[in-house]
Parts: sequence; structure tokens; C-alpha cells
Amino acid sequence: MTKFLVLLCLLFLAASGFVNGSVKKEKDPIRFFELKKGDISLKVTNWGATLVSLVLPDKNGKLGDIVLGYDSIKAYMNDTTYFGATVGRVANRIGGAKFTLNGIHYKLIANEGNNTLHGGPKGFSRVPWKVERYVREGDMPRITFSYHSFDGEEGFPGDLLVTTSYILGKNSLSIIMKAKALNKPTPVNLVNHAYWNLGNHNSGNILDEVVQIFGSQVTLVDSQLIPTGKFAPVKGTPYDFLKPHIVGTRINQLNKTNGYDINYVLDGKKGREFKLAAIVMDKKSGRVMKLITNAPGVQFYTANFVENEKGKGGFVYQPRSALCLESQAFPDSVNHPNFPSTIVTPEKPYKHVMLLKFSTKAPYAFSQS
Repeated sequence: MTKFLVLLCLLFLAASGFVNGSVKKEKDPIRFFELKKGDISLKVTNWGATLVSLVLPDKNGKLGDIVLGYDSIKAYMNDTTYFGATVGRVANRIGGAKFTLNGIHYKLIANEGNNTLHGGPKGFSRVPWKVERYVREGDMPRITFSYHSFDGEEGFPGDLLVTTSYILGKNSLSIIMKAKALNKPTPVNLVNHAYWNLGNHNSGNILDEVVQIFGSQVTLVDSQLIPTGKFAPVKGTPYDFLKPHIVGTRINQLNKTNGYDINYVLDGKKGREFKLAAIVMDKKSGRVMKLITNAPGVQFYTANFVENEKGKGGFVYQPRSALCLESQAFPDSVNHPNFPSTIVTPEKPYKHVMLLKFSTKAPYAFSQS
């Protein structure tokens, strides 16, 4: 009888999480979190460390949500658009779903034809993240998520510890993505895949928004949007946004992609870590968004493959209903030695910073033409 009671107690303690003097750590439940500072409020979820909404005033002080997304956690779990997600281990495309590193050939899981897109079928956007820190309000509202990617996940080598932080400042949002290789070298390219519509998420297309991109070259791609390894100047082409241009002015000249979907090589100033990547303005709302980053490139994408996607409040999103400006390493860098390296080692960690500044007054050099 005594042995039976002892066994019963052990089973109870194990079920309660108390084993060997420790408390079993349960996974964080998947839910929404809010940050608030002044007139700006932000929502995120620990499913995919995803940006759900960003509400801020327009030129008349009227609040509006400028990020496409969904109302429920279930919708994010079933999402195929990557709305607002932290994308990795390697965002964008890897040609042939393979690469060679230090003489070892790695075969990845293809999920876009023969290629790997956004980390594979179960990339970082399709897993639960742990909540490390959460400060809802105050001088610096912030939340940090972490994820441990195991050796061999989706075919990538080595264990990788990743964090994504969202930090609200005065009329600004910082997104900081870090990664540390725990035992093996591995490629890393983390991206925030927010879909922006500065007019409001449900205001229709972004063809009248004005964009300036501070990149004088693009990485040329083949028919599958895989870089060829060559660069091309944008000047005089539909990709030329060196001066501000309305998005819809030349978009129909891009017949092959039904819109913009290309990586820009950011110019920046020599010796400076951070560079101005892009500026966007919505003329009706007066909202302006400026992107500053330490990444070498930025993917400009006009939601070409979003079709009949039921989003927040039942609004149905269509192609060109938003634009993405994903600061990043160059796509398929791991297969192009002439591209900046994306290899992270235990001695060389990864840090990607996006600083988004918002206003309702265009910079003096930013015209509406």
C-alpha cells in the first residue's frame, strides 16, 4: 500500500510539472499581444513572431491600421501569404533547393517548384515562438520572441537560436532580428514580411502610393525569380525609383511578374552600417513611412500573388492591395560567391535591424510626382 501511495504521488508530481525538484516549462499559448505608445498601437502574435497590425493617425488625426492581416490566430496558422511574419531560416528563394557549404552538400525541402521559398514548407513563420520579454506601455514598449531551430530543420545545418524584437518609439517601429549559430556554420537571412498600405489595410490598391528606393541596381533573376548572379542598373527602366514615382505609373510594363517583385542593391554611404532604403507616401492619408536598415538589399513586392484573401473585418485583399519592402540579404546568396555572405557561425552572430519612421509630412526632397 505504501509503495502504491508513493507511486501515486510521483505520478501526480509529474503531471503537475514538478520532477526532480524543477517545474516543467509549458509552451507559451499562441495569442495576440499589444504595444502602445501615444497615438500608435501595434499588435503581434507569437505564431511566426508576426506583425498583425499597426494603427497610427493620418494627416487629419484619424486612426487607421496600415498592415494587412487577419482577425484570428487560426487564420494566421493557415496563412499562405506570410502576412507580417518573421521569415527564415533563409528568406526569399534558394535555387534548386540546395547549396554547398564547407564542402558539404545540403539538400533542402522545395516548396516553390524546384526551389526553396522563405525557409521551406515549415519555416520560421509557421512555428510557435517563445515570449522572452513583454512591456506593453511606457517609454519603450517592446516584445521579444525567441525560437530554437534544430540541426537539420528543413534541411539546414546546425542549431540556431533566433530572436525577433518589436520596439515602439516616438512615431517609429524598430524590428530587430538576431541569430546565433550554436554549433555549425549555416546561412541566415531573416525578414519581416509585413504588407503595407499607408491608406489603411482596407483602402484598396496601392497604385497611387509614391515610392522612392535608394538602390541604383537590382539583382537580375530568371523565369523562376532566382538570381542569375548579375546586376543591372535601374536607371531608365520601370524599376527606377531613385526619384519618387507613383507605383502604378509603370507597373503594367512588368508583364512577367504582374507587378514588382525584385531585390534592390541598396546604395548607402561607404563605411556606414545603416542606410536609408526607401520612403513611401500615401497622398490621401498624408502618411509617410521611411525605412532605414543595415541590410544590403530590399525586396520590393506589390502583393502580386494575393488573391481573394479574406482578411481583417472580412475585407477581401486582392493583387496590388499592399506593398512589401523587405530589407534583406540578396536572394540565393548561398549559391553566389559574388553576393555578400549570409553565413553565420558561432563566432559571427547575425543582426538585422529595420527602423520604420512614420510622419504625415513628406521630407523636403520627396515630391509627389
